[in-house]
Amino acid sequence: MSRILPHHATPPSLADLETIAAAAFAEVPEELRQYAADVVIRVEDFPDEETEHEMDLESPFDLLGLYRGVAIPGKSVADAQTAVDMIFLYRRPILDYWCETGEDLTSLVRHVLIHEIGHHFGFSDDDMDRIEDEE
Repeated sequence: MSRILPHHATPPSLADLETIAAAAFAEVPEELRQYAADVVIRVEDFPDEETEHEMDLESPFDLLGLYRGVAIPGKSVADAQTAVDMIFLYRRPILDYWCETGEDLTSLVRHVLIHEIGHHFGFSDDDMDRIEDEE
């Protein structure tokens, strides 16, 4: 699959990564994407302090993405919707990982999205690996 990504003389900005995330989301397998249409994707530089503490992170660079919400298996039509399901992509950790690995940035963002959408479905890491391998 051929991609045209802008050349960056500086690291991609939050807006650049949002554009990359939109392109990567379009490449997420349909079996996941069709049910994640209402999930909001946000790009932030780092996780907030509360998330760092909650996840017991040694460094804010330890987390590339995070699903926040109630996984589909835990939802009930009788439950009141209290918050929007969200996937957070953390720009600085993603860019750090990208620089360390040399991996294609859109592929990396797609991988993080699949992993976080998988949490929305309550999938295991093995389930998510299988879905990615089938692509």
